[in-house]
Amino acid sequence: MLDKMKQLWEMKGKMDAIKKELDVLLLASEDSLVKVSITGSQEVKGVEIKCDLATVSKAKLEAALAETVNRAVRESQKAAAQKMSALGGLPGMGM
Repeated sequence: MLDKMKQLWEMKGKMDAIKKELDVLLLASEDSLVKVSITGSQEVKGVEIKCDLATVSKAKLEAALAETVNRAVRESQKAAAQKMSALGGLPGMGM
């Protein structure tokens, strides 16, 4: 039982380390209208409008922003999954 507790404690330490890595990992997604910067823990750090607002419709800009944010979130999820896969589940717990 103590061995399992020790394994869980070690796993928690590894997960905390991964969380810290994801907090500082900066990813970006962009298209011709907008650029979104997001951390690996999915905190949006910046939004840049790359176009002249007088030349683009509000609807087009809103659609580009939504699409770019969603793409950035998917990239951060992939990065988090890659880092978490290194843990390989909980040893001895059937996970």
